[in-house]
Amino acid sequence: MTTSPPDDQEVVGLAARLREHRLGSRLTLEAAAARVGLSPAYLSRLETGRRQPSLPVLLGLARAYGSSVSGLLGETPDDLDPVVRGGAIEPGRAGGWGYRRAGAPGRAMQALRVQVPPSVQDEVVRVHPGEEWLYVVRGRLRLTLGERVHLLAEGDSAHFDSLTPHCIAADSADGVELLFLHTLLQSPGGELCLGGGPVPH
Repeated sequence: MTTSPPDDQEVVGLAARLREHRLGSRLTLEAAAARVGLSPAYLSRLETGRRQPSLPVLLGLARAYGSSVSGLLGETPDDLDPVVRGGAIEPGRAGGWGYRRAGAPGRAMQALRVQVPPSVQDEVVRVHPGEEWLYVVRGRLRLTLGERVHLLAEGDSAHFDSLTPHCIAADSADGVELLFLHTLLQSPGGELCLGGGPVPH
């Protein structure tokens, strides 16, 4: 008898929590998917562990369910240790983003370490209340803010209002690693995406 590796167990746990949060919000699969700009079939694959969500999808689902990324990841709010130890960022399955908590859960500001692989399928332009700050640790980032495209190298950072339509994507062959801070404010309308297709280069 074989056991699943830890990353698969984490994917299964995340999938179950996504379903629990949706049901707790009294949303059908179709209604929840529409709020975040996903197809019901894709959301169903996330809830069954057949796909792993990227960070933008996690952010959208957290807002739609009135939760936080930490909550979806299963972090307990009472775990307020100010020190967060480093560790490897597990790559997401099926071309998804990799992420690891870099700050305490349950705070107004959330911090994550993020790995964005090259050629991500679901580059989505997003707009929502709040602020975002990111710092390029490794690789090169393509940041689209409104109609402007910025290329950020290692050591570069950006701080912007999340109401500015934005999209982040890797612009280097090996992807890009970021430090990412955001204030997760609720969007009452839940309309978080401006179109669901790739952003033109």
